[in-house]
Amino acid sequence: MLAQRILTALILIPLMVGGVLFLSTPVLALILGIVVLAGGLEWTGLANISSQPGRLIFILALGLGLWGLALLIDTVPNFDFMLSVLSVAWWGLIATAMAIHKTGWVREAGTFLKALFGLIILWSAWGAIIAIHGAGADGPTLVLFLMVLIWVADSGAYFAGRRWGRTKLAPDISPGKTREGVYGALVGAAACGLNLAWYRPQTGPLALLVLFCMLIALISVVGDLFESLMKRQAGIKDSGQLLPGHGGILDRIDSLTAAAPLFLLGLLLLEKAK
Repeated sequence: MLAQRILTALILIPLMVGGVLFLSTPVLALILGIVVLAGGLEWTGLANISSQPGRLIFILALGLGLWGLALLIDTVPNFDFMLSVLSVAWWGLIATAMAIHKTGWVREAGTFLKALFGLIILWSAWGAIIAIHGAGADGPTLVLFLMVLIWVADSGAYFAGRRWGRTKLAPDISPGKTREGVYGALVGAAACGLNLAWYRPQTGPLALLVLFCMLIALISVVGDLFESLMKRQAGIKDSGQLLPGHGGILDRIDSLTAAAPLFLLGLLLLEKAK
């Protein structure tokens, strides 16, 4: 399993980095859209959509929504800001629901609402990434920074959890995650904030960028936990088997789906504050 994980990562990481840095925004939007559609197919399993017509309707709705978002991002002034605000508000509701109601609310949501959850999450993440990538000359670099931030936070959480993990973070949702792991993620995110301030000082003050990156790490944990909750209620371990050693696409982008809209919103607010 470890060898599979390493081999898959060695193939995927250069492809992802190269695609983000060297593809035009329209081409990246198309390729990322295909990835999102594949993730949407996995979401039908999480939403308990078992019939082929139901899955087809979900994928069609997802694809049409991506097409509509592409048009809106290109034509409607400040649409990226509206998208990011609504998406962050959505993830705030998800975090609140998991904190207060734990797991029961997802079991009671029903297939339609679970499908709607997936559409909102995948639409908003795709839209945020494309908006960042196309925002300017350094848009691709900012997308890459976001990806690195998530990777560093995930790695910090993993190693801190393995070494010092004692207190369970959300045992009803993901028994393996600990508060100490979250602290490790925050340390890694703070280091990324220092690097962002060094590389792009015009983004904002040092302390604010460190705090910003730590907030990104926290919401990425929410995205990870929510997918874990969806998998738990669906009775599955991985969202899919497309990526050897890593599970499915959703297993790899769960943190990113929550982090991307907040990252976009933060960048826009920092820009407005200048």
